[in-house]
Amino acid sequence: MKRANNFPDVTIGILGGGQLARMTVEAANRLNFRVAIAEAEEDSPAGRIASFEIVGKWDDPAVLDSLVQNCDVITLENEFVDSQVLQWLEAQGLPVYPSALTLRLIQDKALQKHTLRGSGLPVPAFTSIETAADIESFAQQYGWPLVLKARRNGYDGKGNWKLDSALDIETGMEKLGRQGLMVEAFVDYRKELAVMVVRRPGGETALYPAVETVQKNHVCHTVTAPAGIPPAAAEKAAEIARRAIEAVQGVGVFGVEMFLTGDGEILINELAPRPHNSGHYTIEACPSSQFDNLLRAILDLPLGSTRLIAPAAMVNLLGEHNRPGGPDGLAEALAVPGVNVHLYGKTAARPGRKMGHVTALAPNDRPGEALELAQQAALKLIF
Repeated sequence: MKRANNFPDVTIGILGGGQLARMTVEAANRLNFRVAIAEAEEDSPAGRIASFEIVGKWDDPAVLDSLVQNCDVITLENEFVDSQVLQWLEAQGLPVYPSALTLRLIQDKALQKHTLRGSGLPVPAFTSIETAADIESFAQQYGWPLVLKARRNGYDGKGNWKLDSALDIETGMEKLGRQGLMVEAFVDYRKELAVMVVRRPGGETALYPAVETVQKNHVCHTVTAPAGIPPAAAEKAAEIARRAIEAVQGVGVFGVEMFLTGDGEILINELAPRPHNSGHYTIEACPSSQFDNLLRAILDLPLGSTRLIAPAAMVNLLGEHNRPGGPDGLAEALAVPGVNVHLYGKTAARPGRKMGHVTALAPNDRPGEALELAQQAALKLIF
């Protein structure tokens, strides 16, 4: 097993090879850290620019052995890795962040909510369910509408189904597979917020500013930093986010998604144990991005500044057609002054697939210009 004593002679293993891993590799390259990408298929977006790829499923013994032999520390880019895989790597003496325990507490959404509620943190009313009768019983207490959720492996709206009445139960349960489900009270929120939290093994924590996110078809569409909320609400969101990651003993970088209600209450929606869409703006808008600080955290290095340099906005670039991965309109988008275009290197687009993002900064006295510029460029890019 390789173990380096001096930086930058270190190799970081990442389970997953998508855009989050790719942007982590870009951050690692600036510090001359090597990165090994473990992904089921070769030529992944991250594997294309990493030091090397390990091709195979995450529970493949050959893949795991290669990680142990070549890497100094392991992290991940999604929560779909089985926590037993991380537990096995830990048993070989390999540092893994987030840990198997943290991943187990987060990837099961019902267990996640139990953990947060048990730590005195605000979450919507919820319960695990097995039958339609369980949902109707919950509705008698909390009313309609409700949100039916798969407890595991839901993302970008997949794994959620809104129930407006008992007439929707059968369809919702059928769509989500009937097993491993939970139901939540519907939150009539005023804004959706997110805070990125970075935490080192010793507990040192850094937080990025609270941002406002706007979803379209259950997929993050825009992010505006900072969120247009009163300072007291921003401070409250930050404190809730910090305590949430402490509750799951998190090490690394985490996205904490929250609801702000009309009466000023803040409720935790979900945690993400990895870099998050709502933190992409940090690449241009903060001295140290979420990807820079992920590396610092898992290597137990001093955390970088999370200060917001200027108001910022991000717009996701989603596939519109089934077609090869490169966009039309790149030259036109790059002609928009002050925008930053990030393309993820995916070989094929399909409707709703995240293909890239655009960010822009704005003067402090005209923060709305950031979103206007980012949207102007994004509209020119067609996948």
